[in-house]
Amino acid sequence: MRIVVTGGAGNLGREVMAALGRAGHEAVSASRRSGVDLRTGVGLAEVLRGADAVVHTADTLRPWEFRAVTLGGTRRLGEAVAAMERPAHLVYISIVGVDHHPYAYYRMKYAAEMALRDLPIPVTVLRATQFHSLAAALAGMRIGPLSLGVRGMQIQPVDIAIVGQRLAELATSPAPTGFTRATDLAGPDRFAAREIAELVARHTGKSVPRRVDVPAVGGTMRAFAEGVVLPGPEADLGGERFVEWLDHQPRILPRR
Repeated sequence: MRIVVTGGAGNLGREVMAALGRAGHEAVSASRRSGVDLRTGVGLAEVLRGADAVVHTADTLRPWEFRAVTLGGTRRLGEAVAAMERPAHLVYISIVGVDHHPYAYYRMKYAAEMALRDLPIPVTVLRATQFHSLAAALAGMRIGPLSLGVRGMQIQPVDIAIVGQRLAELATSPAPTGFTRATDLAGPDRFAAREIAELVARHTGKSVPRRVDVPAVGGTMRAFAEGVVLPGPEADLGGERFVEWLDHQPRILPRR
């Protein structure tokens, strides 16, 4: 199969490309460095020509670009797929809980899901929890001897490699007739943010910080405290455990 991977040079995209290659498929990376721009649509029709599936991992974490890239770029990609003579199966990575979370980035991810739902193309959405590296970065934030967090917040991070593998599997499976959601994906272990902060501190050789938990004030903080980003009982659990991932990381941890 010929499968296009948007953001194929990014952290998640590289995992998808590798998984597709191991399975013997033709994986094509689509990014600005290869002449494809989701903001404008430049290069989309060309790279999609002859594609059986598209795995959409390209995104941004710059708040001022959420609407243009996270939502607009996804909609533009979906419209380009709809214009194909035989629309490819579009597989989209999203986040557990986006339909119930007011954080701006999560709202845009959910809006992107809905934009794809409204198109006459086969779509599969996979929602996953936060990657190990992001969980470590969030829990590792500190001010001197103190670390700050939201009271009651828990996280169940997932190995990026298993997410990439699952996306590749979905892309090479029979396409649905319309819009569908795959089973949510999460790591096997749930942590209080305080626990991850302690693990990260020990790994980096720093003293364990004194944790200061602030009350969950406002919709976004309340959503984190109430566990909106945690997987439900029906989710698939798997991949490398957080402590195993941490063991083979450099002392200066990756940020995503």
